[in-house]
Amino acid sequence: MPENRCFCAVRVRWANQVQCGIIYNKRIEAGKTLLFLDEIQACPDAISALRFFYEEYPELHVIAAGSLLEFALAELPSFGVGRIETLFMFPLSFAEFMNAADANLLQEAIQKASPAKPLPDYIHTKAVEYLKKFLVIGGMPEAVAKYVETQSIFECTKLLSNLTTTLKSDFSKYRAKVPQLRINAVFDNAVAQMCNKFVYAKVEQDFHLSQIKECIDLLVMAGLLLPVFHSAANGIPLGAEINAKKQKFLLLDTGLYQNLTGLNVSEILLSDDFQTVNKGKIAELFVGLELLKASSPYSQNQLYFWQREAKNSNAEVDYLVQKNEKIIPLEVKAGTKGSMQSLYLFMNEKNSEYGIRTSLENFAVYDKIKVYPLYAAGNVVQ
Repeated sequence: MPENRCFCAVRVRWANQVQCGIIYNKRIEAGKTLLFLDEIQACPDAISALRFFYEEYPELHVIAAGSLLEFALAELPSFGVGRIETLFMFPLSFAEFMNAADANLLQEAIQKASPAKPLPDYIHTKAVEYLKKFLVIGGMPEAVAKYVETQSIFECTKLLSNLTTTLKSDFSKYRAKVPQLRINAVFDNAVAQMCNKFVYAKVEQDFHLSQIKECIDLLVMAGLLLPVFHSAANGIPLGAEINAKKQKFLLLDTGLYQNLTGLNVSEILLSDDFQTVNKGKIAELFVGLELLKASSPYSQNQLYFWQREAKNSNAEVDYLVQKNEKIIPLEVKAGTKGSMQSLYLFMNEKNSEYGIRTSLENFAVYDKIKVYPLYAAGNVVQ
């Protein structure tokens, strides 16, 4: 809808709504019509007017969507508190990808499985095959649609290349706040340091610390980078004991990540061990994203990790999951093997009832460790 006409249905009575329907040749019926305002960030006045839909025409279903909404909201004096419901959205999850790829029955089997009730080996193998494709394609709707249409990984990677180019060119939207070259450099460095504690000193030395932090804040606000906070994990909520100096970042999609970093697609598809693929970062990224996607969309959920730095005794747990009143440590393994020293250390120190390991293994239970396959990471928070 052109910006100068984006208010044709705002703060109007039924007679004018009929006229609006005539203009667009669409009948507006209370309780049946869905008005979808896309790219609403381009018209900040339309965001302010959303409250009047609720007040003057509550029978009409209205959805507004857009990118970089946080920037538009920051410029508004008010935003209809109590009248507008917010949903936090991400690219498609693995389960949603499976449904789109017409693998519903396989996805249902994954959801019903558990460490105490593993999948048959041949079904597990099939699920891993889909997982490898998803790591390459990612969850961006356009990329998933291209795969469904063509069944071609090559076509998807071409599309992702265009998406990453567009994503970087969109940095010009921040130009009023931060020079594009600076935010581009910080973004590239954050991607390179992904899943590791972010070290500001590794960014170009020409930038001051405050300038780097400003770029990071903007990228997080835009939803391109997702923070993982360090928590002491002595109790709940996990966010009560964070250490702001220890922070990691995730990119919002595995498909974009493999494209930005130039990962070998065939290596991911053919390998039985992701440990060799960029040192397993893509597996850790996938699990973090799945945990967020499986959480409630009605709140802005956060990710946490635990780390202990001591002489001759460093330890790190990739993610911490809060289930009811319990804190469950979760460790990501890119293959089917690997020690769990950090996991056991955390469990002993915090008196954890059990820990979780995600890997390319089938569902299983080892002593106090519950094993979830990588493709079932979303099951952990359900």
